[in-house]
Amino acid sequence: MAVMFILLVGLFFVCLGWGSADITLKEIFVSLLNPGDVHLGRIVVSIRLPRITAAILLGGALSVSGFLLQIFFGNPIAGPYVLGISSGAKLIVALVMVFMLSQGRYISALGMVAAAFIGSLIAMGIVMLLSNKVKNMSLLVVCGVMIGYLCSAITEFIIAFADDTNIVNLHNWSLGSFSGISWEDVAISAIIVLVTLIFSFVLSKPIGAYQLGESYARNMGVNIKHLRILLILLSSILSATVTAFAGPISFVGIAVPHIMRTILKTSKPIVMIPGCFFGGAIITLLCDGIARSAFSPREISISAVTAIGLSPIVIYLLIKRKEVSHG
Repeated sequence: MAVMFILLVGLFFVCLGWGSADITLKEIFVSLLNPGDVHLGRIVVSIRLPRITAAILLGGALSVSGFLLQIFFGNPIAGPYVLGISSGAKLIVALVMVFMLSQGRYISALGMVAAAFIGSLIAMGIVMLLSNKVKNMSLLVVCGVMIGYLCSAITEFIIAFADDTNIVNLHNWSLGSFSGISWEDVAISAIIVLVTLIFSFVLSKPIGAYQLGESYARNMGVNIKHLRILLILLSSILSATVTAFAGPISFVGIAVPHIMRTILKTSKPIVMIPGCFFGGAIITLLCDGIARSAFSPREISISAVTAIGLSPIVIYLLIKRKEVSHG
């Protein structure tokens, strides 16, 4: 944990100076102490700092959301992006945004989170209905992917018929991007994410019992029905907050928990929840830095970077799981 914290702090300062305009460490501290500086203050304090803070908060949130979903479904390849939950949130947010913009009004940050949460719950509800019909978890994941593609396709139709002046912003957001994040967005996302993480951490003991089987958890006095509802709500709130402010980000929620299990050599929630947060924050921050700087001044979507970097891990998981089931 200490190593990950130090790595995160180091990467934080690297990303502050890394970009289309390279800024030295000395200039970073000068701009932080004197944010009124017209050039450096605007770049560091008004543009890069809120974006980097959001990447840390939302990347960690997405990873913890994936961990909670993997516990809920008892499957290491479950995640908000793979199961179509992020895409469901994206669809409802796009619908609300286009409707509000057509009326000449802008949706508030809390309104976006609420819309994304509703979309997450709808997608989660569909996946859970399918889980009652489909007992094979690999087939359930395929169904989740199909739900995701369907929601994404509908979202693209919605964006195609949006007002011309808003198409670019909607399109960038729909692909996943931290561009344009404001301090207001950071404040709201920080409150939602930190409160949800505290609730998740408090539930570490019953979640740990649930991991060992429903019968064991019941014998330990855990209310299985209530715990499952809480897992759904907590994971949906976290993934909805990420989607509302940054759009759908692929593979972080599924790959990072597996990486953390390998590094920490445990699946205990009391260790994995903070571990997943740090791991998700580090990987998301690194990927966002690459997305905005690798082809500067052109910026690519963060999902493109996370897909290239993390999809091999997901493929490995699928292959390993198949080998175990055949073995």
